[in-house]
Amino acid sequence: MTKKLMAEFFGTFWLVFGGCGAAVLAAGVPDVGIGWLGVALAFGLTVLTMAYTVGHISGGHFNPAVSLGLMLAGRFEGKDLIPYWIAQVAGAIAAALALYLVVSGAAGFEGVGGFASNGYGEASPQGYSMTSALIIEILLTAFFLIIILGATSAGAPAGFAPIAIGLGLTLIHLISIPVTNTSVNPARSTGVALFADGPALTQLWLFWVAPLVGAALGAIIWKMMTTDD
Repeated sequence: MTKKLMAEFFGTFWLVFGGCGAAVLAAGVPDVGIGWLGVALAFGLTVLTMAYTVGHISGGHFNPAVSLGLMLAGRFEGKDLIPYWIAQVAGAIAAALALYLVVSGAAGFEGVGGFASNGYGEASPQGYSMTSALIIEILLTAFFLIIILGATSAGAPAGFAPIAIGLGLTLIHLISIPVTNTSVNPARSTGVALFADGPALTQLWLFWVAPLVGAALGAIIWKMMTTDD
């Protein structure tokens, strides 16, 4: 279990540092910045690389919603859920702290601003409402779980699951960055919210509730569609 929790800690650290780091450090650089497309790809690459690297140790969840969905689908033991959540949130906070230390070393530093945090209303990149945020986070997390469960099922081509999952997360970001800055991961949202300026902490509840509900729905839908698991 210690090795599994270490894998989840470092996998979630990489997801937050890589994905949110790309958003904070590289997305807005004039002329050479990577933009939203680059950020979406960065998040997908973090999951793809860590799923291949440590997925065989812990299952490669890196996300409390994924752990919950896998448990409800019968792929993960319930007794391990809370330890996984703790490791994932700890990894996300450690990554956010490391990113904060990097950002605060910039010339003329005056604050981190939104710090790649998730939000709705005034904190949404394009001003989308709380209702819009709830709908898209629930829907996309449900599909993320369906992708994960399908790609890792017995009938799927062996060895390709991390690619499907990583590209799935990339697509999710391409859809929803304008709405919420894309969570589908309560740990990712929690880590950066602790350091962000603005309402990130007061809005954090939505980025726990919606992904967890979405993950549960995804697991239920998958169980209804298949007899493999």
